[in-house]
Amino acid sequence: MQDEPLKVFTAQDCLIALMVAMSASDETIRTSELVKIQSAVNMLPVFAEYDVDRIQVISQTVFDLFDQEDGLDALFGLIRANLPERLNETAYALACDVAAADGMLMESELRLLEEVRHELDIDRLAAAAIERGARARHVT
Repeated sequence: MQDEPLKVFTAQDCLIALMVAMSASDETIRTSELVKIQSAVNMLPVFAEYDVDRIQVISQTVFDLFDQEDGLDALFGLIRANLPERLNETAYALACDVAAADGMLMESELRLLEEVRHELDIDRLAAAAIERGARARHVT
């Protein structure tokens, strides 16, 4: 599976891709963000049956998409096509946690979070609650 291109994007792949995209959005992938992603995969029930060997392939897919002019649109297309609607708020919560992991929110991260809210059709009130929870979990 290592060098094989992805033929199917699972719901969990979508969640991983979104977290990786959030981490890479400011062009610096920080250790705290990687730890947050790994922790989510290790601890959350949604990843219980996930093959962690796919993380590297999913990450490379995101990086390859980011090298393309319309890569973000392509990424959102993959996510919309393969992420069940019931996981949209989970996806947004994971993106918020990765964005907050290093204790700072860069403008590029805020823009991507706004795009995620729009693409996943996250209600404004739900988004505010999710953001508040992420902020509370990452206070120092």
